[in-house]
Amino acid sequence: MSEKKENMPNEPGLDAEHWLQAYEQMVKIRTFEETANELYTSARMPGITHLYIGEEAIAVGICEALRQDDYITSTHRGHGHCLAKGAALDKMFAELLGKEAGYCRGKGGSMHIADQETGNLGANGIVGGSAGIATGAGMSIKLRGTDQVAVCFFGDGALGQGLLYESMNMAQLWKLPVIYVCENNQYGEYTHNSKAAAGSMVGRASGFGVHAQAIDGQDIRTVHATARLLIDRARKGGGPAFLVCNTYRFHGHHVGDIDRPYRTREEEAEWAKRDPLKLLEDWLAKSQHVEADVFQRIQQDVKTAVDEAVDFALDASFPNESEVDRHVYA
Repeated sequence: MSEKKENMPNEPGLDAEHWLQAYEQMVKIRTFEETANELYTSARMPGITHLYIGEEAIAVGICEALRQDDYITSTHRGHGHCLAKGAALDKMFAELLGKEAGYCRGKGGSMHIADQETGNLGANGIVGGSAGIATGAGMSIKLRGTDQVAVCFFGDGALGQGLLYESMNMAQLWKLPVIYVCENNQYGEYTHNSKAAAGSMVGRASGFGVHAQAIDGQDIRTVHATARLLIDRARKGGGPAFLVCNTYRFHGHHVGDIDRPYRTREEEAEWAKRDPLKLLEDWLAKSQHVEADVFQRIQQDVKTAVDEAVDFALDASFPNESEVDRHVYA
């Protein structure tokens, strides 16, 4: 990518406690995803799932800057967004396993989780499919006269979808409070974006007059600082923004994509050096003098919570077959 990366300085007033909470959220997402992979490989989870491992700083950094009544839309790689916005572990696992106790009563599965109570308007299996939903939410906000914000998460593969550009055009014309977040993990499925997305990613939004910038998506402090500025701007009527977060998915496109012949192990090793969890852990240890046992305790507490949530989901009931045509809308 050729865009200049605009790294924001660490924000004043955010102490170690704040960043430890963010660290816990990232560990929760990482552990959830690792466990989801185990459920798949042990044949206990139907269907496939797309892991968010390696991209946790984006979901947490942005959602920590949002209020509960703000909206998000998500993607097929959406577990991290759902959890960062406040979803419960037990309902998440129940949905993955097709159980009635899940967020969508087991009918949505991994790629279609929604949670109205936390402002999550839903993940979407269609690449770029949620752009219209987030923009519609932005229009609703403006018509109702509230100061809410909608954040639309999508991957770099969505840059080939016309709906995204139509939505950004409308958002800019009507100054809607929508933040379009491109999680540029370098690959659209199995194709590097250099072979699929011509020109500048940032320039695509700039062409509509939308405020656009690119940042390091592995550094949660940069993500959070940038998100707070853009969200505050949108709340005050400044209109939409387009944020490219440069990141990397550490696993394959989905849980069955194990060999990954389309990228080298050397490339993966280089990106692994910029693990967002490790970057924050190192900063907290060196700059905030957080002891190693604090990180270990957080990791263990999260693992215990995840294990309990999995047990709940495994023991939960499947929906009755009479529900097959309920809660289904055309």
